[in-house]
Amino acid sequence: MQSKIAMGSGGFLGKGFGLGSQSQLEFLPEKQTDFIFAALAEEFGFVGSFSVLLIYAAIIVIALRIATLSHSHFGRMAAAGVTATFAVYILINGAMVMGLAPVVGVPMPLLSYGGTVLLTVMVGFGLIQAVRVHRYLELPKGRGLF
Repeated sequence: MQSKIAMGSGGFLGKGFGLGSQSQLEFLPEKQTDFIFAALAEEFGFVGSFSVLLIYAAIIVIALRIATLSHSHFGRMAAAGVTATFAVYILINGAMVMGLAPVVGVPMPLLSYGGTVLLTVMVGFGLIQAVRVHRYLELPKGRGLF
């Protein structure tokens, strides 16, 4: 309930950095992890929220492009899988903050405070970059690695 109040009170341009009443007065539970998007929406408004979602969309599009350009079937599947996981993190947290899904404790990637999700996302991005670097490498069909 408090996250919906925080998101709505941000308006178009927001209240300003550090000036959100819901987030600064501790009305938002777990504002640094689970409800960081609500705090961002309150302080930076629609413009800030839309900008963050646009950056997330750009990351997803670039990662999917890397997946499609790979000549290796494993590279395509690995990059697409990591990208799908990243997108699901964003969708679940966004729906959770807006009250469309139950609060399950999924933090917003690259934005929330938390080591495990950051480590997981960075390892996934490393895998996507490895697929990008080795996009022309193709394993012979019918032969495994061993």
